[in-house]
Amino acid sequence: MFELILKITLAHLLGDFVFQTSSMVNDIENKKFKSKYLYLHGFIHLLLLITVIQFEKQYILPVIILSISHLAIDVITKILIKNKISTIGNLLLDQTLHSITIALFIKHFYNYKIDFNLLFTSQNYLFLIALVCITYVSAILMKKIMELFNYPLPNSGIKDAGKYIGMLERLFIFIFVITNFWEGIGFLLAAKSIFRFGDLKENKEIKLTEYILIGTLLSFGIAIFIGKLYLILKNVI
Repeated sequence: MFELILKITLAHLLGDFVFQTSSMVNDIENKKFKSKYLYLHGFIHLLLLITVIQFEKQYILPVIILSISHLAIDVITKILIKNKISTIGNLLLDQTLHSITIALFIKHFYNYKIDFNLLFTSQNYLFLIALVCITYVSAILMKKIMELFNYPLPNSGIKDAGKYIGMLERLFIFIFVITNFWEGIGFLLAAKSIFRFGDLKENKEIKLTEYILIGTLLSFGIAIFIGKLYLILKNVI
């Protein structure tokens, strides 16, 4: 079963991300059903699938059905609802639907069962709590603390960029802590210092530099604290 999963997944990834160019996607989105690339894309998927299954007879008809379903999903995501949801939302929906069809394809040959009880465990709940605290809870906490300094930030940057940079920053640190890769925190701090504090020093933005430095150290501290607390509680439950 695992080998079949790898083969079908490889064919899917090659078809969707390697042999489908941006110009093909744009042509499909603009010309819709009149685009030759819509059908070419489906045909490429069929060829890839037939190749990875090595033309075995038992897989031929299911592979054809899988290719047709792939084409139908592309019609939905690239044509019918393309302008109704965000780009990232469209991509996630597209790949989720493809994953479901691949799972059904595998189930046709191997009657596997998914034990959802494995998802609802104390350790998984703890991990989700840690992720929420690292991202959204910490972002609000950081905002409230930094407001105490009453420093007006410039509005020249991307909206909410600092918030999402902080979230990603803390996520990386959290991963480094729970995997015991403390060197990664040093690399992250060094990289941030080069890209952010260098320009501020050249422009002599002393107050802004101090403000960002406080925020950075606070963000790192919160992430390390949550990471260590997660490891302690994980060993308790």
